[in-house]
Amino acid sequence: MVSINMSFTSTSNEIFRHAIADYHINDNVDTPIKNPFPENTINNILYHKCWIDTVQWHFEDIIRDPNIDPAAALVLKRRIDKSNQDRTDMVENIDSYFRDHYKDVKIQDGATINTESPAWAIDRLSILALKIYHMKEQVERTDASAEHIAKCQAKLDILLEQQVDLSTAIDQLLADIAAGKKYMKVYRQMKMYNDADTNPVLYGKK
Repeated sequence: MVSINMSFTSTSNEIFRHAIADYHINDNVDTPIKNPFPENTINNILYHKCWIDTVQWHFEDIIRDPNIDPAAALVLKRRIDKSNQDRTDMVENIDSYFRDHYKDVKIQDGATINTESPAWAIDRLSILALKIYHMKEQVERTDASAEHIAKCQAKLDILLEQQVDLSTAIDQLLADIAAGKKYMKVYRQMKMYNDADTNPVLYGKK
């Protein structure tokens, strides 16, 4: 169980590294997830979230193949659409966890709301872990030029700094919520294009 304190992102980042490493054992988008954490725990949700992000990262690589078969590309686009919805649902699950965890906190007078919820910030942290993993791969290539490796190393240094900064900001946000200095609301994404009742292309065919 992750403690909601200043080590939350340290634990999250470790779980993200774990999920990314597990995926790359087979490096195949069809590899079934084997979540090592107990169900209905925040650790399980974080691992699952990063696994979805990792698979989608590779979906995005595959669909950019200039020689991809158009029929295969359409199938893949449908998988990307579903993955995007799964990702959004998972983020909302994380926010629901936080909302429940902090439900008894007394909100101070003058407390403010953040521009994004904790879970959407953690979503960015998961994506950042993926960027770091794959940029590190570029740095370690033996078939690339010295110039390429140097450029990628400079980018990796920035990504690692960004990870520290984002982790610090998330931990501070959680500390402020726990102290009642900030409060959170959960706004569902309400994506209209996935809803047969709000996408005119879909409801027009009923």
